[in-house]
Amino acid sequence: MRQVPAANWAESFHYSFRDCVYPSSVEDVCDIVARSQTIKALGSRHSFNAIADGQVAMSLSEMPTNAVIEGDGTQVSVGGHCTYGELALFLHDHRLALHNLASLPHISIAGAIATATHGSGNLNGNLATAVSGLEFVAGDGSLVTVKRGDADFAGMVVHLGALGIVTRVTLDVQPEFQVAQCVYDGLTWDKLVENLDEITGAAYSVSVFTQWREQAGSIWLKRVGAGDDWPAAIHGAVRAQVKRHPISGLDARNATDQLGEYGRWSDRLPHFKMGFLPSSGEEIQSEYHVPKEYGAAAVEALLSVRNRFAHLVQAGEIRTVAADQLWLSPQYQRDTVSFHFTWVRDQDAVSAAVRHIEDVLAPLQALPHWGKVFSRRHVGASYERLADFARIRNRMDPERKFSNPWLEDVVFGSAGA
Repeated sequence: MRQVPAANWAESFHYSFRDCVYPSSVEDVCDIVARSQTIKALGSRHSFNAIADGQVAMSLSEMPTNAVIEGDGTQVSVGGHCTYGELALFLHDHRLALHNLASLPHISIAGAIATATHGSGNLNGNLATAVSGLEFVAGDGSLVTVKRGDADFAGMVVHLGALGIVTRVTLDVQPEFQVAQCVYDGLTWDKLVENLDEITGAAYSVSVFTQWREQAGSIWLKRVGAGDDWPAAIHGAVRAQVKRHPISGLDARNATDQLGEYGRWSDRLPHFKMGFLPSSGEEIQSEYHVPKEYGAAAVEALLSVRNRFAHLVQAGEIRTVAADQLWLSPQYQRDTVSFHFTWVRDQDAVSAAVRHIEDVLAPLQALPHWGKVFSRRHVGASYERLADFARIRNRMDPERKFSNPWLEDVVFGSAGA
């Protein structure tokens, strides 16, 4: 039986949808959009705010993903509702890979690029930077295609769900590669602050997991083809001899393999395995991005108010993301250090905590993750290309079929569009 989605996957945000439609083809999508007054695409339901909320939801789950290798093996075209985990299985058959993956392989491609979701690595752009082409259904039901090099391409990739329904995505791919990861326990705050750049540059992908307590936490290194010469310690943090879960105390079976064993890129770059419950399940998430040169200052700023939020943290994660040219990406023309918070599921307490965090990070040019919990209004005003994005929105959706109050307040409120 078809159901109307009631909540995100963590059940921490409850939707206001009254109906949900399930097209089985692109033609169906075009017809439904043309006849609708309002509609919102809903993918893997991994957002923690109202960015995808509305009156009528559209799920593309009954449509085929139809993955196809293109560009002499340098690109893959696939339905936007495909998850990264599903795409990774297809790419494995062709001995191909993406440049990076997020913490979870369970998320849909169209939703992840819409919010500039990312993995980690000083030289790795967010997931949207792999996009080389998009197919949208615009507000009038017409198909609109755009590819890298087109005039508005850089403004349409991180689209926030405001431009249309993404039916197909083309991504850059590369030859498959092997990754191994090791965890280093016992990192202290002084060593993290003093050596943040060196730590984040120590491997292809690096995460620092912390609960914002007395000790900073652990370093997770994901190395590409670097052999088995793992150091015994990194800045005082000692290599773990047993497998870890990113959230302290949880069963590590859900986490991807560690202990220096090499495996497929898609089996190591995420923190969680595709076939298991992602993260803790019962949670709320927030994340803030600051320019990389302010990374150590941001750690110290957060430490100054950790008594206001540490008791709510299941896990914190510190990562780096490379700069890009995508208009509404938090990494637009700046490398960032990104501070992620997995909270206990207490919305009122988390709402209070993020206000304290935003107060101390504001002087450091912090921008929130578009799909997670934050309190700031008119965030769009922080993006110098917002007016240009609003121009694209006016062309793609003049009747505001894909909008909602959250988008108007948070994104477009200061643009007058």
